Amino acid sequence: MIDENLEELKRRLENLRIEHRDLDDVILRLSIDGAANQLQVSRLKKRKLLLKDQIARLENALVPDIIA
Repeated sequence: MIDENLEELKRRLENLRIEHRDLDDVILRLSIDGAANQLQVSRLKKRKLLLKDQIARLENALVPDIIA
């Protein structure tokens, strides 16, 4: 059960990382294009930041706390 949960967290983390990279590519292409809708770019950047926060939370959940 715990292993299944751990694997699910790892899959979720990988999917979030892929989506984050994809958004990065889209934002870059829209910025280079110059004709990009700034509102759309802003929304994509906001989504990218939310993904980054989710990634950080999952990484923290997967790495056990080490007491020094």
